[in-house]
Order: sequence, then structure tokens, then C-alpha cells
Amino acid sequence: MKLSYLKQIINYLQNFTKISAMHRVSDTIVKIVFDKSDAVYFNMQRSNSSIFKCREYPRSKVYNAPFDVILAKRFNRANILRVGLLNNDKIIRIKTSLTSTYKEEITYLQIEFTGKYTNVIILDENNIVLEALRHVDLFSSFREVRVGQQLLDVPPAPFVAKKYPLEDVEKFLYEVYEKEQNKKLESLKKQKIALLSKKLKKLQKLYEKLDSKETLEKEAKKSEYLGNLVLSNVQNIKPYVTEVELNDYDNSIVHVTLQKAFATPFMISEMFFSKSKKAKQRSKHLYIEEESLRSKIGHLELFINVVQEAKNVAKIELLFPKKVQNKKIKHNDSIEIFWIEGYKVQLGKNEKGNIELLKNARAKDIWLHMRERPSAHVIITTDKQNLPQNIILAAARLCVEFSTASKDRFLVDYTPRREVTIQNGANVLYNKYKTIEVDTRE
Repeated sequence: MKLSYLKQIINYLQNFTKISAMHRVSDTIVKIVFDKSDAVYFNMQRSNSSIFKCREYPRSKVYNAPFDVILAKRFNRANILRVGLLNNDKIIRIKTSLTSTYKEEITYLQIEFTGKYTNVIILDENNIVLEALRHVDLFSSFREVRVGQQLLDVPPAPFVAKKYPLEDVEKFLYEVYEKEQNKKLESLKKQKIALLSKKLKKLQKLYEKLDSKETLEKEAKKSEYLGNLVLSNVQNIKPYVTEVELNDYDNSIVHVTLQKAFATPFMISEMFFSKSKKAKQRSKHLYIEEESLRSKIGHLELFINVVQEAKNVAKIELLFPKKVQNKKIKHNDSIEIFWIEGYKVQLGKNEKGNIELLKNARAKDIWLHMRERPSAHVIITTDKQNLPQNIILAAARLCVEFSTASKDRFLVDYTPRREVTIQNGANVLYNKYKTIEVDTRE
């Protein structure tokens, strides 16, 4: 972030008199709402920090770390006393006051755009650190950022910054967001589509390599025939051989090469009978394997389409939540899991996944399904009576996007899980419900 831009942004921020709300919307982005409705976002990513404005930046989750608790406690509904740059450097310092019945509480919000040490630090009136986005020890920097310690000033920059005049600061802030998001969006799309395409090719190869029912039946018959033939030639087979000659029922000679040596002829026949049984079982249940692979391929094709159609980075982050490393938790590969502003949203990839969702959902969880047409089942895990409408709309959109690639207006019904009655498999009946419209042409 150029110092010249920061100076002009400071002049813009000085027009505000109050901080209405403040919270993180992602790991490194802090949202500050000024004067009830003007939201400004501070991206505190190391070496790539910025300030921007946009219509809305969805929260990836609700943060409850000590930093976030102090942030809300000290700045929500706080009056702004002063906004400026500290020591004429790339450090925004906002002095605020929060008046209660007993006293006035002075707090400083220090937003540092200092490259490697980019940070958001909350200080009391004596310059003591109350909390920080990043804690820094003396092994990492000359200046310690630790709760309870006094914060030292950053040495002034040893150069004179160039001037880059802005015609319209607010327009500039919106443009920063657009440029950053477009660049990041294209990069993420390329990365995620490559990842999904790799998985898709692997499944397609598995599908193409599937034996046909006729091939498996022939294999079963041949293995059974060889097993019986071995039993009829027991007296001619020596132990631990890998090549055997068997007299067929018509006195012809059958040459058989074994993959390994066996101690007795009976073990050889048992091996062939086992192969025959497995081939019969695979032939019998081949349609299940085929359907499973087809559904997984179809799901990945829809997933790739959803990524291609994503309009912003927030959508990509929603589609690819960070995985929590927990070996005790077993993940069902028939269910896709997303997180929307802290709400767990599960989507069935196929019939098996839909059945699992219906089976394991709790009574108050919200179930969604496209009206009067086949679609993925979606469950929003919640204990709340009134679920925010934007969460329902986002889940409904996922329901549509992972059910069809068509561009149109679709209706999605939703109701608590307790109102859904399972008929057969993933086929259900439901009476009390509400409907939401999803327009994928937007």
C-alpha cells in the first residue's frame, strides 16, 4: 500500500465520526463499519496488504479468538476522536472512546501496512498492547508485539514517498477490490479446476477399465472349470510348482501358469474357486460400481462448472473450505461439506450421500431440495429457530448448482428435517415447507 494512497485515504476516513461495528470476515481481512452503513475492509495479508470497499464480503466464519473478542468489545459503537498516520509512516492510528455509565474508555486501533510485519494492534491509552492480529516475539523482530507489553514505535522510513494523487478515493477503494478479486479469482479458478480435473480423469479411467458383465461371467466360468480340472488331476500335480499340465475331460492337455507356488493341489483348486466366486460377485454387483462411478463423475463435472461460473473469490473459498486435520473424524466421500458464515452445509453427491444425510440429520436441521425434479439433498446444521435468509439462499444455490448446469430460474423447497418423511431410499414426502427462488442466470 503506497504511503501517498494512505494519506488520501486518511482524509477520507476523517469524515466519519463513529465505528458502528468491527469484525474479521476472513483470517486476514477486518471489516470496519463507519457511521452505521459505510463498510471499509482492511486486507492485512503480509506483503500484499490493501484497503478496499465492496458491496458485501461474506464472512468465511465467525471468529471468536481473544483478538476478535477485544475488537468487538472496544470498538463496536465507539466514537472516533482522531484518525491519522503515525509518524507520517504507513501506519493508520485511530483513537476512539467508548462511554459507559462509569467511565470513558480510550482505545487506539493501529493498522500497520509494514510489509513483513503487517498487523492490526489494539492498544490502551498508555500504549499497552491489549491484543493483536499477529503476536510477534523478539526472535522475529526488534519490536515485540505481546499482550501486556508496551508497544515501541516503528523507525521512520528513510526515504521521501512519491505522490500519487487520486481523483476519487471511494472509487479507488472499489477499484482496488475489483482488481484484486479478478486477479485472485482467475488464479484460484485455474488452480481448483486443475485439482478437480485430475480427480475427474482418475475416475473416468477407472470407469473405462471396468470389466463388462460378460467378461466377468466368462472369467467366473473359466476359473471354476480350472478349479474342477485341478481336483481331477490331483495325483499328477507336484507341490510348489508354478507350471502344471492338466488332462482335460476329452484327454487334451491344458497348460496352466500359476502366479505363485502352492503346497498342495487342493490349495490351487481353492484359489481358482475363490477367483470364480469373486468374479461372480463382481458381475452381480457391477451395476452398483458403475452407478457409483457415474455419480461421482457427474458430481465432479458439476463441481468444475460451479467453479468456472464463480463470480468472486468468496464463492471459491466457500467451495473449498480449509480441512480440519482430525484423524478421529471419518469423512463420507458421498457427502460434500461447505461452511457458510459458520453454518455447516452438507450436500449429497449421489443417492448414497442423500440417504446418509436424511438418516443422520437432526430434527431442527434444515433440509433443501429442488421442487418437482431430481436434485441433490442439502442439510443445514442448526439449532436456531430463525435461520438467516442469506444462509438459506446460499445453500439453495448450492443445491441447484450441484444438480444442474442449466441457466434458469429454479424453485427450491426447504423445511426442518422433522417435516420430511422417507418413503424409499432418498425418495421423500414433505408437507409444511417454504420456497426460495434461485436464478442461475445472474
